[in-house]
Amino acid sequence: MAIAEPLNSLSETMALDAYSRAVTYAAEHVSQAVVRVETRRRESSNRESSNDAGADRRRGGGRSRREEPGGSGSGFIFTPDGLILTNSHVVEQAHTIDVELLDGRRLRADLVGEDPDTDLAVLKISAPDLAVASLGDSNHLRPGQLVVAIGNPYGLQYTVTAGVVSALGRSLRSRSGRLIDSVIQTDAALNPGNSGGPLVTAQGDVIGINTAIIAGGQGLSFAVPANTAKLVVPLLIRDGHVTRSYLGIAGQDVPLLRRLVRHHHLSTEQGVFVISVEPDGPAAHAGIRDGDVIVRFIDRPVTKIDDLHRLLTDTHVNRPAPIALLRGTEIIELSVTPTRAPVRRPRD
Repeated sequence: MAIAEPLNSLSETMALDAYSRAVTYAAEHVSQAVVRVETRRRESSNRESSNDAGADRRRGGGRSRREEPGGSGSGFIFTPDGLILTNSHVVEQAHTIDVELLDGRRLRADLVGEDPDTDLAVLKISAPDLAVASLGDSNHLRPGQLVVAIGNPYGLQYTVTAGVVSALGRSLRSRSGRLIDSVIQTDAALNPGNSGGPLVTAQGDVIGINTAIIAGGQGLSFAVPANTAKLVVPLLIRDGHVTRSYLGIAGQDVPLLRRLVRHHHLSTEQGVFVISVEPDGPAAHAGIRDGDVIVRFIDRPVTKIDDLHRLLTDTHVNRPAPIALLRGTEIIELSVTPTRAPVRRPRD
């Protein structure tokens, strides 16, 4: 059995030191801004209305005898006035939220806003002398690039793990059911409690918010890109939620008959089969029926339900939009006016 030789060459030693220096710099640069997030929930026997509970949650309401332990995760401060970015699933159904800083300070946090569709949430604390982590540009990432994850797995505070960007452009299903696009895949070790913590480059820029692992998988971790957060966070600060548009249908992806694709010169071989249409919803008012197959929306091909999700942005609320569908063997052209989507909670 061969015995490993010591690192005798200067180049090998320098290479190891360079890696270590990159990881330690990233960790030291950001760790002061990383926080541990702990939540408490109302007991199921609580008779308060959900509206009252939501209002209390946003005010950071005081502890109650009817509270029970919720969960814990991670987050990081990204503005000097105490705004914290974390995952929506970390704070879901929380009645009170506490954060603990690296220096040991424990503070009550208010929920500013959350978006289950991108699994992002913004919290607010009030305290002096707060360290801040900066959001970088996730569009400049490359597969193989060194990344560092900082968080509180299983309550072990300020744990640092390192790895590389395994892949870019992944799609990940959020707990609300919507697809999160352009997710970062990394092999940096993540565990429960890392959720909401930063994924950092060697330069100390936060380029992702750690959000998910695949149970039983090895080296399969995912982070919401910083550029997605840059789009969502201002809306959460302004409105407390993200506005999206809504058709009022339930659908599923289906293949199209090849003869119909050829006959109608369709650019796709799949569409969205309309399982049901909500009464008095936008689709019903437009004349869309159960059994129709949507093949185009706003002049874009629709091959699956996620294509519709991507197109149903806030810019189309209350604006007529063209939609094309197969009804039997005929193409039907209609105009539908999406409305404002209801704010959705994550699935249990």
